[in-house]
Amino acid sequence: MKIVVDTNIILSALIKDSITRHLIASLDVPFYYPEQSFDEIIRNKKEVLEKAKISEDEFYTILKRLFKYIYLVKKEEVELYIKKADSIIGHIHKNDVSFIAAALSKNAIIWSNDTHFQKQNQIPMSPQRI
Repeated sequence: MKIVVDTNIILSALIKDSITRHLIASLDVPFYYPEQSFDEIIRNKKEVLEKAKISEDEFYTILKRLFKYIYLVKKEEVELYIKKADSIIGHIHKNDVSFIAAALSKNAIIWSNDTHFQKQNQIPMSPQRI
């Protein structure tokens, strides 16, 4: 099994030392994240700092630790599947096209808490608790 993690999963792991963070670090499966979506994590940094009550240095330390277990899917690889991904989810939620494209490129499932991923039926979703 290969898993593409949505931004909400990463933000959850950044905010709290929870089961999500531990699953990412301990499951023996490859996790992936689309390179071009990385700025979405950074755009949410202030919210993470406030909710987690951590410093910017701690934010980057945790983020770096998480990405020891999460491989970035190169933009060029994602772009090969953008058109198909857009036809799958673009009409539902445009911001998630890159996640579907990454899943297609890796033949992976999606791990997300966003219900709009469930409105498509071409890429399997992970069980809520992997």
